[in-house]
Amino acid sequence: MNARALFVRDAATAVLTQQAQGKGEGKAPSQDPLLRQSIRKKIYTRGQPWLLSATLLLFFLVAWHLATVRPAFDPTGRTEDELLTMEFNGDIIRTESGIYIHNPDKIQGIPGPLALVKKSVEELSDPFHRKGTNDHGVGYLVFYTVTRFAVGFISASVLAVCIGILIGMSRPLYQALNPFIQLLKPISPLAWMPLLLYSVQDPTWTAILVVFMASLWPTIANTAFGVSSIRKEYIQVARLLQLSWFRRLIMVILPAAAPTIIAGLRISFGSALVAVVPAEMLLGELGLGYLTWIEWNNLDISGVMFAILVVGSVGIVLDSGFNRLARLVTYTE
Repeated sequence: MNARALFVRDAATAVLTQQAQGKGEGKAPSQDPLLRQSIRKKIYTRGQPWLLSATLLLFFLVAWHLATVRPAFDPTGRTEDELLTMEFNGDIIRTESGIYIHNPDKIQGIPGPLALVKKSVEELSDPFHRKGTNDHGVGYLVFYTVTRFAVGFISASVLAVCIGILIGMSRPLYQALNPFIQLLKPISPLAWMPLLLYSVQDPTWTAILVVFMASLWPTIANTAFGVSSIRKEYIQVARLLQLSWFRRLIMVILPAAAPTIIAGLRISFGSALVAVVPAEMLLGELGLGYLTWIEWNNLDISGVMFAILVVGSVGIVLDSGFNRLARLVTYTE
């Protein structure tokens, strides 16, 4: 039985159960038009978002293709010298039959979806190649970017949560340090990059530290706010039970402040993911940012669009994994 059939069965069972627990009067559930309408509405609501997304994607691709399609080259009105000049510049080529056509290797303007598909197939056909110091496959580039992101984000998150807990547990300390945190939080992580590069003098560590700075301040601010806003009844009960400081932290403080901490981690996650690509681009470090920049230097707009698509795909995968992890540890009252 597939997933849709299971959902239909579960929806029908739920509605029938609700009907049976009601007044117990009226028509049989299988003959009730309101019941059948409710089941159809549940099924339609479940399938509607995916259908709408597919329709919008199809509409976008068709509109993109129509907007970028080039008409056949028409030499009417052009002299032989003009045609030779265009052929010399690579704008047109002459076929074996002597007919001039647009040069397919010279794309003018934004390429269409077919060109992007061709570039994607070309890059993904051998994603783990190494043909030189700076010529690595897209699989390796994704690995480099994700590694830098993971090291910077995880280390910053651990340190930020620890600092935020210490600040939040002391009201005077929270009031004293909060202005400095609010001052440092809106600073772009890329603004730290020249100072970090001058300090460590290593591009790889500089990119990791840029991610670190992007992840640090939002998590500190949210953790400190969440811990300082815990209901006093929780702390009083922990004291009555004579819990140690560590058990109070694990059993009371962290679960109560978890929603706010997770919110801070979400903000830091997005900021770090946005910061790592331009950091690689500016530092010239192998990664997705480097891929975007090198394709632009090669004037390969299809390659630039492919790199953007890869960045978005990696972001979706990482964000989905983080959301699943966040749901496992989030506590709600």
